Amino acid sequence: MPRLSPHPRHPAPSGLQLSVDARLISGRGLGLRYVVSGPIEQLLIPPMRLASPANNLWQHTCLEAFVALGGDAAYREFNFSPSRQWAVYDFDNYRQRSATHSPRWSADIRVANDTGTLSVDVQLPARLLPAEGTQPLQIGLTAVLEATDGQLSYWAQRHPAAQPDFHHREGFALMLNVEPTA
Repeated sequence: MPRLSPHPRHPAPSGLQLSVDARLISGRGLGLRYVVSGPIEQLLIPPMRLASPANNLWQHTCLEAFVALGGDAAYREFNFSPSRQWAVYDFDNYRQRSATHSPRWSADIRVANDTGTLSVDVQLPARLLPAEGTQPLQIGLTAVLEATDGQLSYWAQRHPAAQPDFHHREGFALMLNVEPTA
């Protein structure tokens, strides 16, 4: 289970940890489980809403995945809020939004907020993934966590730049192979 760390220029409240379990299942798609543990009472967690698309989720607590085929400049960005709102954006190259419309879909985001643990589970259907999830994927697992004082911390498996930059391709640190259907 990959662990994410905050960018050194934007520290998080002491004691927080963030890990992500990611599985690419043949024919099913990509399953993601984000687990934030520690003093989560120091975070601003958006209240639950009706599941719906929304923009600018990254301005508050938001969990993200950047997904691409290795060697392909194009990628897709997914944002998931603990409010159950989501967004999806397509890019042809580094920070270059695609002229095509991002796909329509209805996200199934499951949130559990227990003492000391926030977990967010998302299943991305194969049709939303490059090559429909039939080939290994290069993934950037990231998050923005908002503290109760309004400060944002930027989390990733790898921070390749001096400032937080989740679009930086060297930050797509997880290579995920397709698992056969059980």
